[in-house]
Amino acid sequence: MKLADIAAYVTDRISSSEISLFEYVTTDSLLQNKRGRDIAQNLPPVPCSLTKYHKGDVLVSNIRPYLKKVWLADTDGGCSNDVLVFRAMEDHSHNFLYAVLLNDSFFEYAMQGAKGSKMPRGDKDQIMRYEIPTFSLSEENVGKLVVDIMAKINLNRQINDNLEAMAKQLYDYWFVQFDFPNEEGKPYKASGGAMVWNEKLKREIPQEWSNCKLKEFINLFDSKRVPLSSKDRGERQGVYPYYGATGIMDYVNDYIFDGDYILLAEDGSTSDAKGLPIVQYIWGKNWVNNHAHIILPKNERYMMFTYQMLRSIPAKQIETGSIQKKISQENLCGYKMVLPNSDLLEKYENVVSPLWEKRKRCIEEINSLTKQRDELLPLLMNGQASVNYHLSAC
Repeated sequence: MKLADIAAYVTDRISSSEISLFEYVTTDSLLQNKRGRDIAQNLPPVPCSLTKYHKGDVLVSNIRPYLKKVWLADTDGGCSNDVLVFRAMEDHSHNFLYAVLLNDSFFEYAMQGAKGSKMPRGDKDQIMRYEIPTFSLSEENVGKLVVDIMAKINLNRQINDNLEAMAKQLYDYWFVQFDFPNEEGKPYKASGGAMVWNEKLKREIPQEWSNCKLKEFINLFDSKRVPLSSKDRGERQGVYPYYGATGIMDYVNDYIFDGDYILLAEDGSTSDAKGLPIVQYIWGKNWVNNHAHIILPKNERYMMFTYQMLRSIPAKQIETGSIQKKISQENLCGYKMVLPNSDLLEKYENVVSPLWEKRKRCIEEINSLTKQRDELLPLLMNGQASVNYHLSAC
């Protein structure tokens, strides 16, 4: 059985002027590694024709298939022409179609026929010849199981988004707006708390606060970094995440660090769309290459404050280079930061740390479910695994 036997490309059209931003999907708004989609940045400035998709269609980015961008539509809308829209044929399950297109083997197959070197695009005719193994399980049972796993993964991601937003909101409220609780439990600055001019920071700060250079607040462990080439990593495949400037690049068979650390991108992609540094919070056994600074606060009780503070630094204040951006140790360590009093730092950590532990558990569960999904899919497809009645009735 081939993909063309269960699905067809959608060719219906709709004008961008007829949809909302929430309903607009581009290759950029589809997320890598099967993570669904995010809201697009903006609608086309001039009304244009888009592919019209419906709830239940499966959208796949046709640019650089190896990025594994796929989304099961939960609404109607329109998408750019570099997004392929698949619709399950009558008597076939859209959930099953989604399960088929989630397989790593599908993206590997699409790359085999892709054309172009810098921006490879899948061949639409070749894609429809993708072979689906014949198996005895019902399409709906397979599809429902996969969709249920994805629903739990997405729920955990939503929980984490909320937990991170809460930690960030409290940081901004206390350490940016200076409305931390005063002795009466009221917002400090809004209630008339004393503010003084700090000459080194060139701004007003709460009376009992101070300032310092970042090097006085953090320790760097950059000297322990070890880069591995793609060839080296290929020969050392394992279970330990190998981190680069923006995230996990691979998994290797050994580790350098063990514990909680903060990474800040050193070069390449050093800042996000908001002009803030790319900062990662990592834990457990891992390996880090030489494109990310490795940071701990000198007082390790202040991990959450340090993470949020680093994420709030305007990147242009510590970056160098116009085309190839870099954040050097010297610029990073020389950044002048506001230094709150220790009591407030302790209070922030006491509030936020439990939220962060919950976030870490959610991420670990996401990783476990993702691994199970990717290992289970091919087994279901080739008949080596089945769905028992508990799961099929779920």
